[in-house]
Amino acid sequence: MSFSKFNKLFFLPFLLVGMLFSQAVRQPDYDLQRQKMVQEQISARGVRDPALIKAMQKVERHRFVPEKYRALAYTDHPLPIGEGQTISQPYIVALMTELLELHRTDKVLEIGTGSGYQAAILAEICDSVFTIEIIPSLGQNAQQLFNELGYHNIHCKIGDGYLGWLEYAPFDAIIVTCAPSKIPEPLKEQLAEDGRLIIPVGAAYAQELVLLTKQKGKLIHKSVIPVRFVPMLRSGGGVY
Repeated sequence: MSFSKFNKLFFLPFLLVGMLFSQAVRQPDYDLQRQKMVQEQISARGVRDPALIKAMQKVERHRFVPEKYRALAYTDHPLPIGEGQTISQPYIVALMTELLELHRTDKVLEIGTGSGYQAAILAEICDSVFTIEIIPSLGQNAQQLFNELGYHNIHCKIGDGYLGWLEYAPFDAIIVTCAPSKIPEPLKEQLAEDGRLIIPVGAAYAQELVLLTKQKGKLIHKSVIPVRFVPMLRSGGGVY
């Protein structure tokens, strides 16, 4: 064996180790990005609920984002998840969740599973989460990811969220992540006494985030902020 050939064989393992190390260095530090997201986008804007902060520090948002958008997973923006749908901006997820004033024993209904990120945040805070998605591919992907991540307290359904989930009603809290033109009556009826419902309402460019609280059977409305969500879809096509 020539010296030059021996030289190449001798240094090959070191070259491979160097390449692997270089690739590892280039891998994004999602944990660091997530902590920065919580600090700069969530806490700095007034979100204070300790259980919510802990949940957002823990749940890996990049797992709920298509691979081609993962570099943007912890930015303060909604991102496409396919089928014309989006994963909401982190601050909006935090704001809507905090407004529900959740407790560990609460049973929560989510309308619009989407990527599953909002449901995962809820599942870190509450004992049981029921989530409905009208688009089968999104609902199935979310269910698979919940199983992979060990979320056994999330119950999924493919169906029309406008109708709610009567079988498991009433709910202590309801969160809607798509916008109908008006608040669905079935969701009002399925809200428990002293329950809270957070929902975007209105046309594409004139939506408002609304918080409803049920007290003595009556709903108290509170406007929160202007927002922009995807429309609530109907079974068989069209929007509500």
